[in-house]
Amino acid sequence: MTDNTDLETKAGGSVGEAFEEFMRAFEAYKDTNDERLTELERRAAADPLIDDKLARLDRALDETKRVADRLAIKAQRPHLGSGAVLETADVREHRRAFEDYVRKGETGNLSWLEAKALAVSTNSGADGGYLVPSETERAVISALKNISPMRAIASVRQVSGSVYKKPFATSGFATGWVAETAARTETNTPTLQELSFPTMELYAMPAATATLLDDSAVNIDEWIAEEVRDTFAQQEGTAFVSGDGSNKPKGFLTYTKVADGSWSWGNIGCIKTGVDGGFSASDPGHKLIDLIYTLKAGYRTGATFIFNRGTQAAIRKMKDGDGHYIWQPAAAAGEPSLLMGYPVVESEDMPTIANDSYSVAFGDFRRGYLIVDRVGIRVLRDPYSSKPYVLFYTTKRVGGGVQDFNAIKLLQFAE
Repeated sequence: MTDNTDLETKAGGSVGEAFEEFMRAFEAYKDTNDERLTELERRAAADPLIDDKLARLDRALDETKRVADRLAIKAQRPHLGSGAVLETADVREHRRAFEDYVRKGETGNLSWLEAKALAVSTNSGADGGYLVPSETERAVISALKNISPMRAIASVRQVSGSVYKKPFATSGFATGWVAETAARTETNTPTLQELSFPTMELYAMPAATATLLDDSAVNIDEWIAEEVRDTFAQQEGTAFVSGDGSNKPKGFLTYTKVADGSWSWGNIGCIKTGVDGGFSASDPGHKLIDLIYTLKAGYRTGATFIFNRGTQAAIRKMKDGDGHYIWQPAAAAGEPSLLMGYPVVESEDMPTIANDSYSVAFGDFRRGYLIVDRVGIRVLRDPYSSKPYVLFYTTKRVGGGVQDFNAIKLLQFAE
């Protein structure tokens, strides 16, 4: 199988070429799947050679799409220190002091700057490390949004405290019509619940050689941002989907799940496919339509499907009653594919289709799920624990959880 690096080389670093390769793969996929369906009708059995070819084309679709998206992100990503953001003298001074700390372990200037900013008590010190420059923090958060599926579709809020509390009205204000001069009766007050989103510590520990730190051509800010973003994105992505809420965010799949007909606030509503570990053999797409319409109209407008690569492979083969594929490729690099007109986000943290699995989620995640970032990413330099390498214990605090239980629905693969 061709890896992403080979595909990127073949595309010559061009977003357009990479996306054209993706569209060619989709046309080949449709032709092969049509051939498979014809064989099923003619012989009541699939040809293993066609199945194998279809599986290879399915992998190629995923890989070429990832390459096209990555090239599109690269083309839009500003370089740190490029002058895109106007720097103040304090920002430049902080960057120089932070670079001295990372390269040489010099803490004097950085300690003084953070004491000056009254940040010592909560964000810095010998045990907690030192704040990275604000531009580096923005670069890490921006990269996380591009990498983490949930960050791309959920609401994100920055806070300075350790816990974010949000009141939510589970029943609205009473309203009604009234004549211009008629008496107004007192309306009922709404029912409010307080939702609490504590931030938990997430860490990464990149290592550097003395040679790298001594090399003045190496942009230290970019190096740290690139080293930690993948680790942070992987850990966050898992927690936002399936985290248990203990020392990590609470994922939307770990809330109590109930049949949508019996839904109540505080639970996630779901419907069943009617088949253990799979879709119905006849009209498999009908349950996806049912899932869409479990959401109220106001939530469907901004809704998104989320599932993993294996589930996407199963759904790609489906057609509607008119013979059209219900899954459609993205219109351009960097844009999502569509399922029945709704965007698709692929997350490998979603469960694989199995008996009783909740492998498809659909909802307005921007209204339904909240990610809370505490301001400040810290770095603690450690030249002692793993000589001759220098370790950089890098931490950020993040929380997350469901904020509107109306907005997310699940498809359970069960009778």
